[in-house]
Amino acid sequence: KFFELFAVVITGLLKFVLMDWLQMRAFYICGACLFWLIYVFIKFKSDKNILKNWGFTSEGFRHSFLFLLPFTVTSVIIFSIYGFYNKTTILNWHILPVFLFYPVWGLIQQFMMLALIAANLKTMPDVRFKNTMIILLTSFIFSLVHYPYFSLMIYTFIMQVIFTIVYLKWNNLWSLGLHHGWIATFLLFFVHNRDLWIEFFKWF
Repeated sequence: KFFELFAVVITGLLKFVLMDWLQMRAFYICGACLFWLIYVFIKFKSDKNILKNWGFTSEGFRHSFLFLLPFTVTSVIIFSIYGFYNKTTILNWHILPVFLFYPVWGLIQQFMMLALIAANLKTMPDVRFKNTMIILLTSFIFSLVHYPYFSLMIYTFIMQVIFTIVYLKWNNLWSLGLHHGWIATFLLFFVHNRDLWIEFFKWF
């Protein structure tokens, strides 16, 4: 548990160095995804129940997906209205590949936040955290990663509160990864005026 928490912290810190400072977005995202996918594979080889425990099965997918759908749709509508009135919307073909592939990165992020932080806090042998504390702490950590964008930190905190509640109830990461990716796509393209497709290859 402590290795997993430590590895998540290192992954978060590398974000500020590789993505924010060096602009090596492609290297960071692909590297983080590869590292954690390998870790999942290694754990699965030694514990066949780990995928179910972490939420990598179909169990709970339908309920959690439908529960989050109104939140995602409402967010996209608000982002669209904001972008239209503030002229911050980027609408080109780049949004399509980001919409399709960002859920993979969203899945990895939610895996770190929920399966490795929230779930580990819940099963700590020497310390007992109530669900409310787990939800707030996990959401605060996720929000902190989005520093220094204050408005983004507020929104991601609220989003992660909802996502953590859903995960603790239905224990499914797939639906959370999908919603995370779709929300992030429209948030960046419509509110923050950021073309993530261009940013991804910017370092090259």
